[in-house]
Amino acid sequence: MEPPGEKPGEAGGLQITPQLLKLRTGEFSLESILLLKLRGLGLADLGCLGECLGLEWLDLSGNALTHLGPLASLRQLAVLNVSNNQLTGLEPLAACENLQSLNAAGNLLATLGQLQCLAGLPCLEYLRLRDPLARLSNPLCASPSYRAAVRELLPGLKVIDGERVIGRGSEFYQLCRDLDSSLRPSSSPGPRATEAQPWVEPGYWESWPSRSSSILEEACRQFQDTLQECWDLERQASDSLAQAEQALSSAGPTSSFVF
Repeated sequence: MEPPGEKPGEAGGLQITPQLLKLRTGEFSLESILLLKLRGLGLADLGCLGECLGLEWLDLSGNALTHLGPLASLRQLAVLNVSNNQLTGLEPLAACENLQSLNAAGNLLATLGQLQCLAGLPCLEYLRLRDPLARLSNPLCASPSYRAAVRELLPGLKVIDGERVIGRGSEFYQLCRDLDSSLRPSSSPGPRATEAQPWVEPGYWESWPSRSSSILEEACRQFQDTLQECWDLERQASDSLAQAEQALSSAGPTSSFVF
């Protein structure tokens, strides 16, 4: 028996339903959802996710997705994580005109042509196709020149695979790559150098786009609602204590006891 709000989707995976989304977010209207985290739920079908028209931040990593069709209607989407799935294409994202950051590491993207759909996104600045620490990659990353090819296809990118390629700090990353290349083992005889390892956790150097004011307003609204509930509970508790004290005082002290 499936948990409430979930039902089987394609290939035995789960499908997103309105009940699941409302259960995860507490929102009554799908269009009111701004942030959504659906990581590692075994999802194979995005179902009604395309009805979340106000969605700006979405995490679908660690599922069993093979297509992203419903995402084509999410015109406000700015940050998307679809890493560690089974995607062979990203075509629906061509309609996500506000997309700024995309993590697609750990999928089945094999050719540069499968990224062509991203070329028309004016706001896209952050793209991850490979994550060494998480051991996630794509077949197209096997080519040593794939990063240069991606830069040529998507010249507006500022960060690729967590490394800044344009703007302040890009020279530092180039220096690190040069040092890493010089330390790699060569075919010539001599002592073998240890392969350089990342120094920090994934995403440490990555500059994520700032969330829009609407997300901050939603967070403030939820905080105010929670704070108001605390005040109401405190008032109810004070009233109950006052009534109990009044009842005890009106009863008076007990003058005799029966054993």
